[in-house]
Amino acid sequence: MREKFDAVIVANGQFPNHTIPLDILSNARHIVCCDGAIRYVPFAEIIIGDGDSVPASFRDRLIQIDEQEDNDLTKATRYCLQREWCKIAYLGCTGKREDHTLGNIGLLMRYFRKFGVNGIMYTDHGFFTPVFGDHVFHSMKGQQVSIFNFGCQHLKSEGLRWNSYAYDEWWQGTLNETLGESFSFSADGYYLVYQTYNVK
Repeated sequence: MREKFDAVIVANGQFPNHTIPLDILSNARHIVCCDGAIRYVPFAEIIIGDGDSVPASFRDRLIQIDEQEDNDLTKATRYCLQREWCKIAYLGCTGKREDHTLGNIGLLMRYFRKFGVNGIMYTDHGFFTPVFGDHVFHSMKGQQVSIFNFGCQHLKSEGLRWNSYAYDEWWQGTLNETLGESFSFSADGYYLVYQTYNVK
């Protein structure tokens, strides 16, 4: 399941404990922290943010960006893109305030759709992948899968227990399950797929 990424961005949410995101972090080519997340990864090469929660001993690595139109996650993503690091793993983006969690998940799709980022967001339970059009996913029988529609008029699945369609609401595509070692979608737009690490 391990992916190779150009960079890992660590946000200031709940730092993961699961071995998969920790393995991704330990094998990262570049690590960029959002402000206070430096306390979890003191070996990160760059810190992005307004610096209000960065200890003095780390401020030599801080790139201070005070503008408030974008959050620190977006500022860190822009930093990576300026260096042509387009395949990005996102850690620590969920697990604290629910509004931040929803906002960060939505931003993952924005980065894919608007910035061309090939990003995956990892949590302690699974991972989110933004997709456009037809796509095949590797899986394992009994893996739990949720699908969130971001504008598809056509969305059909193969290899899932319940057939997908162009959902109107986010909850409609949740709590599906794989039937084998892969599943696929035929689609005409953007959608977000969540996969758990473990089978049910």
